[in-house]
Amino acid sequence: MKLLIVEDDTEAARAMVTGLAEKGHQCETAGDGEEGLRAARDGRFDVLVVDRMMPRMDGVTMVETLRREGVQTPVLFLSALGEINDRVAGLNAGGDDYLVKPYALAELLARVEALARRRELGSVQTLLKVGDLEMDLIAREVRRAGGEIDLQPREFQLLEFLMRHGGQSVTRTMLLEKVWEYHFDPQTNVIDVHISRLRSKIDKGFDKPMLQTVRGAGYRLEA
Repeated sequence: MKLLIVEDDTEAARAMVTGLAEKGHQCETAGDGEEGLRAARDGRFDVLVVDRMMPRMDGVTMVETLRREGVQTPVLFLSALGEINDRVAGLNAGGDDYLVKPYALAELLARVEALARRRELGSVQTLLKVGDLEMDLIAREVRRAGGEIDLQPREFQLLEFLMRHGGQSVTRTMLLEKVWEYHFDPQTNVIDVHISRLRSKIDKGFDKPMLQTVRGAGYRLEA
């Protein structure tokens, strides 16, 4: 499980990383809300563990921003503020759970793993939709504005990944790992070729293209 720890207390963050790593989890850290926001935007983490009170951008503002941008990664808030109103504010901001400091590492671990399980159970979708583009995963059909689009298997996989990250920029590395299952760059133009073919199929005949190239970042499917 990949976790992002957003905590301005370096000793507390180090302790969390050590304890979670011992259980086999991969952790990255961010020292404030702005740094955490940048790291969490691409959706590569399974759970975000976010301190509520931080410099530059507090945890509540960070999570509210992520939710507005469509990032639905589960969030566990950590805070010394334990009153009912504080908990409610965190949950209303888009948090999924709230743990009051000081806490036991065992409880932190249990809550993080529960959020990851909940996400996995809730992530089974059979119909994906971005704007007027729809994908039926059971029938293996793709339609835009009601018109059927014929895709090759790899094109279907590529579009599925882009639709699951609709509105977000996805990097070439993400595509290589998740669609082609390469954990290295083979130094070929395989992605460019497939993106070009996919773009010609889903955007042909429409005034507004959905599949966009994000300079220096990768690609984005935008409604």
